[in-house]
Amino acid sequence: MSETSSHDVVVLGGGSGGYATAFRATELGLSVALIEKDKVGGTCLHRGCIPTKALLHAGEVADATREAEVFGVQATFNGVDFKAVNAYKDGVVSRLYKGLQGLVKAHKITYVEGEGKLVAPNAVEVNGTRYEGRNIVLATGSYSKSLPGLDIDGERVITSEHALTLDSAPSSAIVLGGGVIGCEFASAWKSLGVDVTIVEALPRLLPPEDEQSSKAVERAFRRRKIAFKVGTPFESVEHTDGGVRVTLKGGETLEAEILLVAVGRGAATANLGYEEQGVKLDRGFVITDERLRTGVPNVYAVGDIVPGLQLAHRGFQQGIFVAEEIAGQKPPVIDEAGIPRVTYCDPEVASMGLTEAQAREKYGDKVETFTYDLAGNGKSQILKTQGFVKLVRAPEGPVVGIHMVGSRVSELVGEAQLIYNWEAYPADVAALIHGHPTQSEALGEAHLALAGKPLHVHG
Repeated sequence: MSETSSHDVVVLGGGSGGYATAFRATELGLSVALIEKDKVGGTCLHRGCIPTKALLHAGEVADATREAEVFGVQATFNGVDFKAVNAYKDGVVSRLYKGLQGLVKAHKITYVEGEGKLVAPNAVEVNGTRYEGRNIVLATGSYSKSLPGLDIDGERVITSEHALTLDSAPSSAIVLGGGVIGCEFASAWKSLGVDVTIVEALPRLLPPEDEQSSKAVERAFRRRKIAFKVGTPFESVEHTDGGVRVTLKGGETLEAEILLVAVGRGAATANLGYEEQGVKLDRGFVITDERLRTGVPNVYAVGDIVPGLQLAHRGFQQGIFVAEEIAGQKPPVIDEAGIPRVTYCDPEVASMGLTEAQAREKYGDKVETFTYDLAGNGKSQILKTQGFVKLVRAPEGPVVGIHMVGSRVSELVGEAQLIYNWEAYPADVAALIHGHPTQSEALGEAHLALAGKPLHVHG
């Protein structure tokens, strides 16, 4: 007979959504068991957001060294030591992981290492021990998807997880998928000396972003000599002596050392007992209501397994929400459009709220837009970056979309989030003072212009 352990909350999955649920629940006085089959922190910390951004920063340093002369600095670029880049990347992950382990202990969470399975609507079993909870939170995350007939071998045909463990940079790579993951790896690899071609079936790179943002990234990628083919579906791949040969629809072929498959992420819900206990799935994703309830009493789901944006910060917020919901605090429902979106390629892309197309669909043709070019921003000139801040405004109403392209614009998304979520009017933001010289002034200038009092804008 298996042992039984009882808790207020049992969380299955220790990634962003799972550990945020556990931390907030203990802060609210609830007893928590957190079950994770690998390492606390999940994909984001170990195989996603953090190591990818470290790779991108190493690439940024490489580019800065190559281009140092532009700033009057004499530097010699001698190449990239990929093992040292990996050591830097792994060091960042390791320090954050240690910190997270310390937080798990500090919160007095019952942390369970092992594969868990939902065996009853109120119980998860791990290695013969049954963890019963008055509430169950499913937070099992996601995995790298492939396409039918496209086999991942981990050597020539790889996913982002494999890409982060390469011992050396490939000489050339084909990236299948021009979304966030595909564009970030293409950008990092190009900076680290890889010859890159992106293949995207949809008509443009970063398809969910505002069309103007996509076009700006495409122009920048052309300047950087990152090749891409859009509106071009993949057909097949075969191994060659030097790597892979990819055939595209229409018969065109491309050759490279490796093929990175970056066609999105699926929900990690198979063989975990969800459906057997009455949890409804759709294409693997857990269906919930707006309060993240699965329909099975006291069973919730958070993070990448819930349909919507697969972002770590969405998982954090959902975890906090569910913990507060369980504790009876009745938190306000999360507005999915109010979640910041960032792609950390060069140039960066950051956005909030509706694209221009979505706003026109919702509000009609009287939607107003204004685009402030970073060429007029002093700090952007200093950084030698190009891009813009674009605002989308509901007719005579608040700002409902903010779209930014350029170096470091990810750091502006915090203010953009406040503007969107507070339903600010252009005049509200125009009255705020932005430090000079900062890139945040571009947000201020765009709102000044939309409020009818442009300052550094050519009429």
